[in-house]
Amino acid sequence: MIDRKQRIALACAGLAFFSVNSVAEVQTATLEKATLNIDTDTNDFTISALHDSGFQVTYLTDDNGTPYVNLPSMALPEPALTDVTNKTANDVELVETATTLILKLNNIAAHVDKATHAISYSVNGEIVAKEQGGLSISSKGVSLSFALDENEKVYGGGQRVLGMDRRGHSMPLYNKAHYGYTTSSNQMYFGLSAVMSSKNYSVLFDNTASGELDIGKTNSDELLFKAQGGRASYIMVLGENLEDTVTSTVAVTGKQPLPPRWLLGNFASRFGYKSQQQVMDVVDQFNTQDIPVDAVVLDLYWFGKDIKGHMGNLSWDTATFPEPEKMISELRAQNVKTVLITEPFILTTSKQWESAVANNALAQNDDGAPYTFDFYFGNTGLVDVFSEAGQDWFWQYYEKLAAQGVAGWWGDLGEPEVHPDDIQHMWQSKKVSGAEVHNGYGHQWAKTVYNNLTALQPDTRPFVLMRSGFLGSQRYGMVPWTGDVSRSWGGLKPQVELALQMSVFGMAYTHSDLGGFAGGETFDAELYTRWLQFGTFSPVFRPHAQDNIAPEPVFHADPVKSIARKFIQLRYDMLPYNYSLAFENALNGTPLMRPLAMEYSESSWFENADSYLWGDALLVSPVTSPDQTQWPTVLPEGVWFDFFSNTKYQGGQTVNYPLTQENFPVWVKAGSFMPMSKGLDRTEQFNARELEIHYWHDSSVASSSYTYYEDDGKNPTSVEKDLYTSLQLRSSVDDNAELTLSLGSDGSYIGMPKQRNITYVVHGFSQKPSRVLVDGHSVPVAWDEKGKTLSLAFNCDYQQSVEVVIMR
Repeated sequence: MIDRKQRIALACAGLAFFSVNSVAEVQTATLEKATLNIDTDTNDFTISALHDSGFQVTYLTDDNGTPYVNLPSMALPEPALTDVTNKTANDVELVETATTLILKLNNIAAHVDKATHAISYSVNGEIVAKEQGGLSISSKGVSLSFALDENEKVYGGGQRVLGMDRRGHSMPLYNKAHYGYTTSSNQMYFGLSAVMSSKNYSVLFDNTASGELDIGKTNSDELLFKAQGGRASYIMVLGENLEDTVTSTVAVTGKQPLPPRWLLGNFASRFGYKSQQQVMDVVDQFNTQDIPVDAVVLDLYWFGKDIKGHMGNLSWDTATFPEPEKMISELRAQNVKTVLITEPFILTTSKQWESAVANNALAQNDDGAPYTFDFYFGNTGLVDVFSEAGQDWFWQYYEKLAAQGVAGWWGDLGEPEVHPDDIQHMWQSKKVSGAEVHNGYGHQWAKTVYNNLTALQPDTRPFVLMRSGFLGSQRYGMVPWTGDVSRSWGGLKPQVELALQMSVFGMAYTHSDLGGFAGGETFDAELYTRWLQFGTFSPVFRPHAQDNIAPEPVFHADPVKSIARKFIQLRYDMLPYNYSLAFENALNGTPLMRPLAMEYSESSWFENADSYLWGDALLVSPVTSPDQTQWPTVLPEGVWFDFFSNTKYQGGQTVNYPLTQENFPVWVKAGSFMPMSKGLDRTEQFNARELEIHYWHDSSVASSSYTYYEDDGKNPTSVEKDLYTSLQLRSSVDDNAELTLSLGSDGSYIGMPKQRNITYVVHGFSQKPSRVLVDGHSVPVAWDEKGKTLSLAFNCDYQQSVEVVIMR
């Protein structure tokens, strides 16, 4: 054995070496920078330290000791792999005992049993996860097995309707459309080969092949991933609590770039607008009826007059859209963005079929010819988004449309909806089957669109709406939605579960077709209203449906329209708060929609999908049943305010929220701040000079803090180059019950106002305070006796600190 002094000397040189001279299966182990290379008498493998909170394990030989060629990683961004290469041995420590090799990184460690080469993982010295069968490569494919503790609860599998705790379920790892789903679904559009445990670790199976995820169904104490082939690698992320595990998982797989601010506005969308005139008329309806709108989404009729027979045209149907550039320009003049749908299927009857064939852009059969098959829209081929030829050919059409002014991109059917197992793709000069890469198709498509857009439009943040992807797809700006949900109460019920299950793994903009998409013969006014109310506190506000019933609120009568107007306007009023949530996500990986377990006791809240946190201030409990006069909600400990009435509630109990058509169960945690901007009808109108800051006061909250983030809403390098400002808002209550609100500022960006006009609106006082001081000077205030709110206004320089003291 090499003694400790020799090991340290080698470590400082960037290489450590162990030789296990016993009957143990681990025969040699070398540490090179942050990667531990282990040779056994069967499997050879590596363990690499990732980021500051995880490890990547990759097998290099199969169970017979034969070298195994891995496909590239999709879950990990290139910087993560570079980081592994560049890390010095000082970042990690390798310790050897008589039975174990221990690779340490900060407070976490991977423990390799010399006798079995099984790996277990610890946080602060405590083992939290253990391989049971570990990785295996055989003629049956690739598998990964971990042990499950008796009381362990598990998120995972991505889009499914199974309940928040997925333990006891087995599910296909094969992205597949589920048209018209309601309250149960074991296979949907966007699965994830990953789990996150109540013991604060996540396991990411970095394999895109068709397979299965069994979370303790077959064997109650075993977590088992299986795949038909593909990459033999997984990622272990370790945290100290659920929030730490979530943000660390996103840090490893890649944070979502900051989206354009207009993503947080209202989208006009349906299946679908059939002409240029109809598009302009719809936007005019929003304008004349005083309902804010920021974008219009064009479904498949932009390239053909019928549903079938035209997919793959990839160019305007000039019979119905005679002057598309004029239309886009006129919309842009109204600060309305144009978003177009595209699909990766090129019908043999489409205008571009011959071009696709001639340019070798399509996935192939075993003979090297385009693989063709029938599906709902016609006889078709499939763009090979893995090959350079396929990417280059597909991209030329996006480039032409971008030159015409298209601002956003909607990729549909990207599971792909039909994808034969034996279809052949070319990926990095290697032929791979559809079965091997099926779950990575949407991811690769998004990567192609996003990377080309950032090169073509370096000053623009891409908007990429996609139905399917893989672990890490968020780093390509992907905005997922939950597919063709039933237009029914059953369709509304699972939307919180679906969004939360995706958000904890980084897909923070997961949202639904508001109002429901599929079916529905008669208009259900209450269902539509409740779904839009829920959408107000969702990552994307996009009503979308089959057009036998209009999804846009402008085509419905009052009170539906007036209630929708009120909530859409509220969403625009909340733009500073919502955009700051987007900033938190880009900076830290924190979801916009958060499970209550991220903030409160995991043991009691881990399974809850009845409510969620919208940022750290709001608790939302969507109404998912008709004809209710009250809505029971379990509130966490603390003091909570009804967001709409200011009624105060004591937490730690079930509260029956009194329902009307016009309200919705939303609570504000005492001690919370919320920046707002009133009266916008376009996100472009946001004026950083004018800011209204709401604060909910209760004497039980001795102190609190909140950070508000702001930039120009457009610059794609704001986060990377620190071109943003943050306002630090703090509250404190002294022994005399005086409330102090302080404001500080840090950072700047081009175009930032030199001065701000700030209005504080303070909730929670039962009577008008006796006196208010701003930086020691008494100021006039406004007291709303009915709403019990105190308002005061002042102006300040953008880097000026301000202290407000409110005396009882």
